Amino acid sequence: MRRATIKRRTVETDISVELNLDGVGQHDIRTGVGFFDHMLDQLSRHALIDLTVRTDGDTHIDDHHTIEDTGIAIGQALAQALGDKTGIRRYGACLLPMDDALVRAALDLSGRPFLVWRVDLTAERIGTFDTQLVREFFQALATHGGITLHVEALHGLNAHHVAEASYKAVARALREAVETDPRRADAVPSTKGTL
Repeated sequence: MRRATIKRRTVETDISVELNLDGVGQHDIRTGVGFFDHMLDQLSRHALIDLTVRTDGDTHIDDHHTIEDTGIAIGQALAQALGDKTGIRRYGACLLPMDDALVRAALDLSGRPFLVWRVDLTAERIGTFDTQLVREFFQALATHGGITLHVEALHGLNAHHVAEASYKAVARALREAVETDPRRADAVPSTKGTL
């Protein structure tokens, strides 16, 4: 079963994540940050990964620890659910249009974390949400999920659209990468024999 449960507790956050790679995109997200909940809903829905998240964070300070630590926990759950990565496609990519926004995401579930982030969010805030935290989430996800991740906004005027297109593009790329390759279902997709 390609499932994982992660519990992460620090002085700043208390987080539980349940993840099923072979889901249908069912989600139950409660982080205390409305816009972030909306983005994680999109991640689950478009990746077809069932995702339950409960985060209790120090949002009285700001949303940074909540967003970053949730990204850490989801990344850890993803890595755990993938196991030794036998049978996965490994690579995924998506070119996603959303109104004025066009975002390209490409990723490799290589075990070698790296983030290339070329996304210019044109506003400092979306409602009360600090747009710098979009990158912070993906940095945490890539680092703790062992993902080489490239995200690039090719066009976009509205910060909400660009941010949401980024989550959806990564989700679609992730969906492709975690899928079982029916032609190589019993092999790790690496010339080294391990990832």
